[in-house]
Amino acid sequence: MSVVTAVADRSICTPLPVLGKDVTVPLVTGGEVTYAALDYAASAPALQRVWDDVAAYAPYYGSVHRGAGYLSQLSTDLFENSREAVAEFLGCRAEDQVIFTRSTTDSLNLLAAAVPADCQVFVYETEHHASLLPWRDARVTYLNAPRTPAQAVETLEQALADRDPQGPALVCVTGASNVTGELWPVKELAAAAHAHGARIVLDAAQLAPHHPVDIDELDVDWVAFSGHKLYAPFGSGVLAGRADWLQDAEPYLAGGGASRKVARRTDGGVDVEWHSTAARHEAGSPNVIGVYSIASACKALTEAGFDRLVAREQQLVTRVREGLAEVPQVKVLSLFGDDAPRVGVISFVVEGWNSSHFAAALSAEYGIGVRDGLFCAHPLVRTLLGSDPQDPGECGAPEAEPGERSLNAIRVSFGAGTPDEHIERFVRAVKELVSEGAQWKYRTEDGRCVPDRGTAQV
Repeated sequence: MSVVTAVADRSICTPLPVLGKDVTVPLVTGGEVTYAALDYAASAPALQRVWDDVAAYAPYYGSVHRGAGYLSQLSTDLFENSREAVAEFLGCRAEDQVIFTRSTTDSLNLLAAAVPADCQVFVYETEHHASLLPWRDARVTYLNAPRTPAQAVETLEQALADRDPQGPALVCVTGASNVTGELWPVKELAAAAHAHGARIVLDAAQLAPHHPVDIDELDVDWVAFSGHKLYAPFGSGVLAGRADWLQDAEPYLAGGGASRKVARRTDGGVDVEWHSTAARHEAGSPNVIGVYSIASACKALTEAGFDRLVAREQQLVTRVREGLAEVPQVKVLSLFGDDAPRVGVISFVVEGWNSSHFAAALSAEYGIGVRDGLFCAHPLVRTLLGSDPQDPGECGAPEAEPGERSLNAIRVSFGAGTPDEHIERFVRAVKELVSEGAQWKYRTEDGRCVPDRGTAQV
């Protein structure tokens, strides 16, 4: 079934309206074209519905929790109702807490600060740096990249069986890879963790925008995700799940809002009684706009119907993968193989091309925005490329010149707002660049590959 035919099926929805869908960008070869935003895995465009909701609220903006005025009370209600909307979106259990943060990275660092001092953390080398790096004060066991979902479960079970049974343990795992888009066996990993007395946190940054996430059904202890990947503006995130470790930990930030009572002691010091609710880790004036935008996005995705969104996205995934498979010089990166279920995130390399040169040509000559680099998942991309850990290359800053092999890859990602034309243009552009070459010369400037505007076309 073609993409066009599939979208005509009533069981599959049309693209959701997003900001920027009509933005045009100049081409280095002349003229303009509607921008094809195919970098959803980094930041998805905001839904028009979200933007409209925020704009409608903006005139009523007021301080949260501690104001007596009407606008303050309205904003407080909106803030707390947003917490309830997120809890419903995630299928939270009655005793779970929803804490608002700045991002997935912030959420996982908050949890890392809350784990007991003797906690042992298990994390796969395949994780995004947001979930790979925060555990600096814990005993960390890094697990090798599995090559099948079953191997992922087996690797974890063995590691947990071999651990020191004394003290708590935590497993951190992604729901969908930000490099390959492949879905991880979260429910099975949660069962393995719990069978060995460990807890598990799910990095849902790439999963939540593409697929339903239900804490209770998956039986995970915590979920973390970011608003800017869930079709909401920047600056907001969520950590949701069990309350006990969070209640026992020192506040992530000390300040107003986190404290219930502060009093001077006779010896000149200060006694503080901290909140035991989510407010314990939400010190300072909260990002009300960001929180409301997340809640709005959660409602919009739910109302659109995740089954329909997933069905349409899978048609786009199939079109991209089939198109890339028609180009022998293209190698798609994968851990679990071609048949593995995945979301709309696909990374690849092109034989004979510096990945940054290829991405720059897609942008400058076709108006297509993709990502190149190591995607803040350096160990995973190095493993997939079969490179030595000491090989040069870093996230988003290639060292090779255009045309040279580089230790980085190209990532195309899409979702609920992606039009069919963007996918068709991308597939056509890849084929043309590989068969005909770039139409312009490029050079490296400040670590980026850019068109050389001082030279003529090649």
